[in-house]
Amino acid sequence: MTTNRQILAIDQGTTNTKALLVNAAGTVTARAARPLAVHYPQPAWVEQDPLALWQSVRESIDECLQHQPELAAIAISNQRESVVLWERASGRPLGPCVVWQCQRGAAFCKALEAQGLEPKVRARTGLTIDPMFSGSKMRWLLDNTENGPSRAANGELCLGTVDSWVLFNLTGGKVHACDMTNASRTQLFDLRNLAWDPELLELFGIPAAALPQVKPSGTVYGETVSLGNLPAGIPIASLIGDSHAALFGHAGFQPGAIKATYGTGSSLMTPIPKPVISSQGLSTTVAWAQGTGATYALEGNIYATGAAVQWLGHLLGGLSAEAITALAASVDSTDGVYLVPAFVGLGAPHWDEDARGLITGLTRGSGPAEVARATIESIAYQIRDVFDVMQAESGTPLQVLLADGGPSQNDLLMQFQADIIGCPVLRSSSADVSALGAAYLAGLAVGLWRSLVEIEQLVLPHDRFEPELGAGKRDALYDGWQRAIARARYNRGV
Repeated sequence: MTTNRQILAIDQGTTNTKALLVNAAGTVTARAARPLAVHYPQPAWVEQDPLALWQSVRESIDECLQHQPELAAIAISNQRESVVLWERASGRPLGPCVVWQCQRGAAFCKALEAQGLEPKVRARTGLTIDPMFSGSKMRWLLDNTENGPSRAANGELCLGTVDSWVLFNLTGGKVHACDMTNASRTQLFDLRNLAWDPELLELFGIPAAALPQVKPSGTVYGETVSLGNLPAGIPIASLIGDSHAALFGHAGFQPGAIKATYGTGSSLMTPIPKPVISSQGLSTTVAWAQGTGATYALEGNIYATGAAVQWLGHLLGGLSAEAITALAASVDSTDGVYLVPAFVGLGAPHWDEDARGLITGLTRGSGPAEVARATIESIAYQIRDVFDVMQAESGTPLQVLLADGGPSQNDLLMQFQADIIGCPVLRSSSADVSALGAAYLAGLAVGLWRSLVEIEQLVLPHDRFEPELGAGKRDALYDGWQRAIARARYNRGV
């Protein structure tokens, strides 16, 4: 389709916000980004400043739109499960943005588990009870706000995931809504009815009056107000969680497609034709929604992947990720060293919030290079943990792994990833797959593109990494990783 109109895609992540312009050919024509600070007020607590988050969105948009392009729509992909509480009338946040990694809701989650409620929550939502998901974070915010529950019940307060916070501000406070992918990560959303579940809202103590209206991922939510270089009246035509957006950006529309998004944490996702409740620690979620229907997915969420490299860089005096990779590449193996980055517990498929990080296998000959390589390899091992379970539960052969996200640009990691899962890895040549997925959804909603077939033709090529390890060596390395995981979980007697 020939047109000069472009999609402004906002990709609001944990450590930075990006704004991109995407034209009708699927080409990124402009890009801007702003870093975003993450705070750790006490062990296993993670938070951000909601106003700083919004400011990073504003500044990224302003820089990206400095040449005043013709806009067809705005698309938003976002860090998931993170939660903001704010006053509806003033837009003033009433606490921190409680980030997806944060474990401050752990006690509440354990109380639910002690009541034997895990089967009910999993059957309705597809999610295990865990403080990563939004429900316990929402409860904490209300409990730690003066008159929070009563004000929320009266409609004075808004609770929302990051997509709803950005949308509220872009529309000048006119629209409080979220999409089904973000709603499906809260533990408050019924996967089959595609609506907030009244019984779960009561269970978590969340007033429905405070929650956003849930809509399909690709639909017009509202229009912008004038904000700097952003003109008024631009339709906001997609909201979608970043992991889901990445699967859409890969054109992973059919069962058998599987992608891994590597970032601060990582997510594996594969589409499935109908909800399947995992028995091995995976989540069932809405992959995306268009019109009146939803596509579902199995997903595994990993807490710390790129975050492990950041941690080691800080430990070694401020080394960059590139420097850590160069250090890791200076040796051929870890010589038996394993690092388990359970800084805030372990996510899928283990779901153990009490696990803690460790380094095992050290000898007198171990040095920074072996630890650096073990840190990078820990990412690939955690991916395999989920990949194997997903292979078993999806019911469809998973023959290649689609990869995206910042750490995926690390060739050493990608080669070891192919080696340890024993199948090819196809890395997107784009660093913006999540933003592109959101842009594709918005473009479909406003008629810039007409079909998924057109979207498939826009997808950029991939770099291919073939496995080189023999099965015996692969199994021996992975056995060592499983022993390391068992030690990290020793506090629970596993």
